[in-house]
Amino acid sequence: MKLRTLIILLFAFSFSMIKAQNSETINLNADWQFSESGKNEWKTAVVPGSVQRDLIRLEKLPDPYWRTNEKLVQWVEDKNWDYRKSFQVTAEQLKHDDALLIFKGLDTYADVYLNGSKILSAENMFIAYETSVKNLLKVGENKLYIRFYSPVNHLMPAHLTSGFDYPADNDHRLPRVSVYARKAPYHFGWDWGMRMVQIGIWRPVELHFYNQARVEDYWVKQVDISQEKAVIDNQIEINLLSETAKNVEVEISYAPKRSKFITESIRKSFIINKGKNQINIPLEIENPKLWMPKDWGEQNLYSFIVTVFADNKEIDSKTVTAGLRKIEFVREDDKAPVPPQNEMGKSYYFKVNGIPIFAKGANYIPGEIINTQQDKAYYDLLFENICEANMNMVRVWGGGFYEDDYFYQLADEKGILVWQDFMFACTTYPHDRAFLDNVEKEAEYNLKRLRNNPSVVFWCGNNEVAEALKYWGWDQKYTPEVFEGFKVGYHKLFKELLPKKVAELDPEKAYVHTSPDTANWGRPEGQKLGDAHYWGVWYGRQPFEILNERVPRFMSEFGFQAFPEMKTIRSFAPSDEWYLESETMLTHQKSTTGNDAIKEYMDRYYHTPKNFEDFVYIGLVMQGRGMSLGMKAHRRNRPFCMGSLYWQLNDSWPVVSWAGIDYYGNWKAMHYHARDAFKPLTVHVYEQNGNVEFYTLSDKLQDETGLKLSIELIDFSGKRVKRINKSITAKANASEIVHTINSDSFVTEAQRKNCFILAKLSDKKGKVIGQEIHYFDVPKNLNLPETNIQTKVKQENGKITVTLSSKRLAKDVFIEFPVQGAKFTDNFFDLLPGEKRVITITSPKIKQNEKYEISVKHLRETY
Repeated sequence: MKLRTLIILLFAFSFSMIKAQNSETINLNADWQFSESGKNEWKTAVVPGSVQRDLIRLEKLPDPYWRTNEKLVQWVEDKNWDYRKSFQVTAEQLKHDDALLIFKGLDTYADVYLNGSKILSAENMFIAYETSVKNLLKVGENKLYIRFYSPVNHLMPAHLTSGFDYPADNDHRLPRVSVYARKAPYHFGWDWGMRMVQIGIWRPVELHFYNQARVEDYWVKQVDISQEKAVIDNQIEINLLSETAKNVEVEISYAPKRSKFITESIRKSFIINKGKNQINIPLEIENPKLWMPKDWGEQNLYSFIVTVFADNKEIDSKTVTAGLRKIEFVREDDKAPVPPQNEMGKSYYFKVNGIPIFAKGANYIPGEIINTQQDKAYYDLLFENICEANMNMVRVWGGGFYEDDYFYQLADEKGILVWQDFMFACTTYPHDRAFLDNVEKEAEYNLKRLRNNPSVVFWCGNNEVAEALKYWGWDQKYTPEVFEGFKVGYHKLFKELLPKKVAELDPEKAYVHTSPDTANWGRPEGQKLGDAHYWGVWYGRQPFEILNERVPRFMSEFGFQAFPEMKTIRSFAPSDEWYLESETMLTHQKSTTGNDAIKEYMDRYYHTPKNFEDFVYIGLVMQGRGMSLGMKAHRRNRPFCMGSLYWQLNDSWPVVSWAGIDYYGNWKAMHYHARDAFKPLTVHVYEQNGNVEFYTLSDKLQDETGLKLSIELIDFSGKRVKRINKSITAKANASEIVHTINSDSFVTEAQRKNCFILAKLSDKKGKVIGQEIHYFDVPKNLNLPETNIQTKVKQENGKITVTLSSKRLAKDVFIEFPVQGAKFTDNFFDLLPGEKRVITITSPKIKQNEKYEISVKHLRETY
């Protein structure tokens, strides 16, 4: 094996020029038409897209989000729909040895015809379909025709012969047939989602011409990664067309992605045979540039190119991007009590390049019920919001779909770790051979598609199915025979099939069969044993403060609902329906207990609001404050707890939900509070057992020395009652107490209702890098002062600056601005007495000469 260094100025260009002679790819997304089957009423279709998206675009369906229009779009799912297009092929193109027609996503049940011949039947939304069509193509016009079948009607025979209804309660229509489909479960409804069972071509269509052979898959398998050396096994799958064996040379070239000129390469000879050939080329890289998570270093990426040569000519090549890093999932019995809980159980955390990482982030759901509306701008904004909230992990939840390639590309580039669920959630599933074979194809396709992405670090079999089998009462609802079948099916699918495929195709990563894997919120003793979905807050109606006590080894779900802000409510509800029990408001609240729970918690913590608008505002404040308490508790309790992923990051339509960002991209209070709770280095205040404790919460990889901790007791009118200054060091990658004060000696009972603690952490240069305001009681027990906020507004194209000040404390200040998706440097914050706060609002929609109504509200004004 000979390693050589090449200096190639036009490396990528030269490859593309050579390859153009051997292969050609035609994009077939344009000029499609669609019609309801049998009606011959052809209309233009957008591909990628869906029938529903096109019908809305053509105004054949109403705005599905307005009032109760959701029910007016349901009829589409009961019909069959046809797509058709014509395309041209030249004689030169037909000289190629083969032509592959590739559908990267068909949703879901479809028969595809080309020039009068049926070429494939589709039954899985989550995979690509490709088929050789060289023998069917002709010079000139070629015709494609796709018959999509109603998912509901297509699946009905399975339901009618099953003898029972599966417990798929999130499917919002009886009978519940969604479990039989390998299709995005949330399309059928969820407790935060509308129902829109889409049909159509949802990912791109291509026609690929090539000669002799094709590189079908290239996996940069990372055998062992360290700072000194990366040991790689390049695994390449080559499909040869010819009947006779062929001598080929296979070259692997690689370079740091940001490098333009220097690349390393290695070439080996092989004999390949007709059909699929699996070849391996070992490779070692000295002193590799490692990929690191966000805030830990650079997200170094490499371009790897495999090129196949025969007779000194290039046949085919394939380029992949990979980041070199070592991922470990640590799931071990404790050998000693783990602080600060000082309990023994079983660990649940990740290491990246040998370093334990505290996971900070949220559960991600699809951002559109009409999922093909998730374009490049959507993903760019999504990851902008993720990064601005100081997250380092997202969980791609199992009730949606395996995300677009660009999603994972951005995660790679931004350093965001991805916990990837397989697409199963909250119900049992069939386990007949045909269903399992379908799932196996799905697993194989997506494991291969995602295994080169350094951001993808973990595979999880399902969301809450094991917990449901144990604790949701299904053993009482179903006969013993049916319930036993559920358990048998669970074992076959999640403990045999999926782990086998992960071990075969992506063994570098860990697989767990479910989340939560052990802990259950109603059984506190399980918190020390694994990851938890803690729903004692919300479903259990426990106070937010319980999150300080019920701390698991890894919190993979916890949440609390809030309405979106009023400008989003105005987008779907007229003012005469601004009350909780209106038909429109109930249509946009999918949790049957949601409004009651919000009211109950609001009564505990806040004064009764004056009107609906104040109710919405206080609910947003309450969600943000309550959830941040949990985020900080999880960070405070490391290393016992090593992750905090809240439910949920985002919305798929304008709705009342657990999201921190609403459908239009407006940050709720929770996202601002998550940003502050997840700062790489910050200060935290916690009162317990008669003491006020001050923590540093640090994800930094080095000790931070020479920091200044400032502690002030301030009354609501701005009087400084007490002050303490202290020099401290923040320990690297840890949370620890750096100062403790006896509560009784620091604050009197009277002061508890009229004062707050302001804790600031400053660096060596005096810059404030972290701050927390601590109150001694819940908001309704505080003597909040009446105060007027003074505001000054400066406006220019793309930006508005708002300067605020108040003589007294103004708690939970909310600036309302009518432009959807506008970004604020801060919102839902406490304006301290005498403080001048400058907030910048940005949006490309802001015009210098246009008048906007800006309102400012604080908590004391609501009662």
